[in-house]
Amino acid sequence: MSGFTLAILVKNEFGVLNRVTSMFRRRRFSIKSLSVSETETTAKSRITIVSDGGGREKNQLIDQLYKLPVVVSILEIKEEECITSELLLLKVENRPELRSDIHAAAEAFGAKIVDYTRDSVVLQMVGSSRSIDAFIEVMQDYTVLEICRTGVISLERGSIPMEKRTEIY
Repeated sequence: MSGFTLAILVKNEFGVLNRVTSMFRRRRFSIKSLSVSETETTAKSRITIVSDGGGREKNQLIDQLYKLPVVVSILEIKEEECITSELLLLKVENRPELRSDIHAAAEAFGAKIVDYTRDSVVLQMVGSSRSIDAFIEVMQDYTVLEICRTGVISLERGSIPMEKRTEIY
């Protein structure tokens, strides 16, 4: 199934996230990743949503999102036109016989150790969803205790802010 990523600039008001995600639910789109934060001004927030689907239904969803009075602008994220990243925290069991293997795997993927105890190691990795998925797959050879991911965040290349782009939907 195809997928898409939308950056949605919204007014920073109470209940905005619920209104936006409800639109996805009503249109039967599954949200794979969701990230929300204030922007360069506290008056606006940026919601980045990765979802399954596409085609005509996606365009209808975008049209419906624009009908929400809190939506300022919407941009479909194209990987080649944006910088995208995700943060992973992964806790793995710390056993003496596996320590060097865990360290080697972390180093190979550019992950760093942010917490170390006798019983566990917490690794932090920042990168593309694809590289994080690959790192998680490698770490499955060890005893993974917990995984926490932020979801995709992205910014368009160039100096034009999202709100001022002309090729927005």
